[in-house]
Amino acid sequence: MRRAVYAGSFDPVTNGHLWMIERGVSLFDEMIVAIGENPDKRYTFSTEQRLRLLRAALEHLPKVRIEVFENRYLVDFARERHAHYILRGIREAADYEYERKMRYVNADLAPHIDTVFLMPPRSIAEISSTMVKGLVGPAGWEKVVAHYVPQAVLEHLVDWQAGNT
Repeated sequence: MRRAVYAGSFDPVTNGHLWMIERGVSLFDEMIVAIGENPDKRYTFSTEQRLRLLRAALEHLPKVRIEVFENRYLVDFARERHAHYILRGIREAADYEYERKMRYVNADLAPHIDTVFLMPPRSIAEISSTMVKGLVGPAGWEKVVAHYVPQAVLEHLVDWQAGNT
């Protein structure tokens, strides 16, 4: 069984995340999408909200399991789930430098777990959760943000902007 872990904060999930997960599903027998919880980081959306949004965005992918991991190394989480691959995205040079270093640290900790890098297409390479949240607010933002997030996330962002979450 080729099992991979793809981790992130997913605060919120974007079409860039979705592209990575869909590609992972085509490469691996099973994908674990892991919401990382760092106690030193502040999130816009609660863990439960992020879980709900991920479930809605990924309901068309039966080979995906969604889990949460807290305050630990991703490679340890992957080892406990018997995953032999960690899937990571590279959007720009800074991502590459960071991920390259992490790949070597992870190999020191768990040499049997390989890191697989994917580079998204240009049309979604600049999408980040931070960018999406920064677009919310000005008149007509919904039409702009709709290009960058799954429909369930857009609906949640509309409610969030209106103060209904």
